[in-house]
Amino acid sequence: MQQILNFFVKNSYRLLFLLLLGISLVLTIKTHSYHRSEYINSANAISGGVYQNINNLNEYLHLREMNNHLAEENARLKQILYNKKDTLLDIKKINFDNQENFIVHKSKIIKNTFNTRENYLTVNSGKKDSIATDMGVINDKGIVGIIEKTSNNYATVLSVLNTKSRINAKIKNSNHFGSLVWDGKNVGYVQLIDVPRLAALRKGDSIVTGSESEIFPENIPIGKIESVFIDTKTNYYTINIRLFNDMTALGYVYIIENKKRTEKEELETETTKK
Repeated sequence: MQQILNFFVKNSYRLLFLLLLGISLVLTIKTHSYHRSEYINSANAISGGVYQNINNLNEYLHLREMNNHLAEENARLKQILYNKKDTLLDIKKINFDNQENFIVHKSKIIKNTFNTRENYLTVNSGKKDSIATDMGVINDKGIVGIIEKTSNNYATVLSVLNTKSRINAKIKNSNHFGSLVWDGKNVGYVQLIDVPRLAALRKGDSIVTGSESEIFPENIPIGKIESVFIDTKTNYYTINIRLFNDMTALGYVYIIENKKRTEKEELETETTKK
């Protein structure tokens, strides 16, 4: 207590000056409109900056929730798109409850390998989310892989960067198709093989999923032609494709369920038996 009293005694002149300064400022602001408006503007600027920083912090803390909502919305929109004959959406005709062929499930990559010849990924969706073997996995840039195995809460994905992977794909401009494979060399490139030499193609052409795929809807992006070789043994093209996706940096993905796949496969199996 004595130290506090000593402080006030020692600094009495300074404290008196600050008190009088404060009183004069208050009187000035109250009696002069210009000073009052300047004070209000300054106070608003300070409080506005504080509120803006608080809002920025709140938005940052809710980024995960916002990303989750955006991914869910994208899944619904992709489901609509893949069930249309073209890619032009008429908002007045959208019906979320009656999608015939494809269902799109949102998920997220929680493990990703890309440094071996047989690479796999793990997603945080499983049987309880209606995920099953042989469903296609994509993201906003293109294909990622195919569901290999599932547990109740998780699923593993056969990456396109896996030498066992084989996906039907086509040249977008000409509709000539082949099999998409990976030679195990470069994580940025895959190969389209068994393309006939009649196919019209050039460097920079887009490669997309083909109509013969039972797993992916047609025209899902894959990549662009980087270089073309002729297999002297088969006389077919082997096309080196630069992937649109950076397979080393994956986050949210979409898992595609083809509702009519089983019916089509059963019919084709029955037909080949005859």
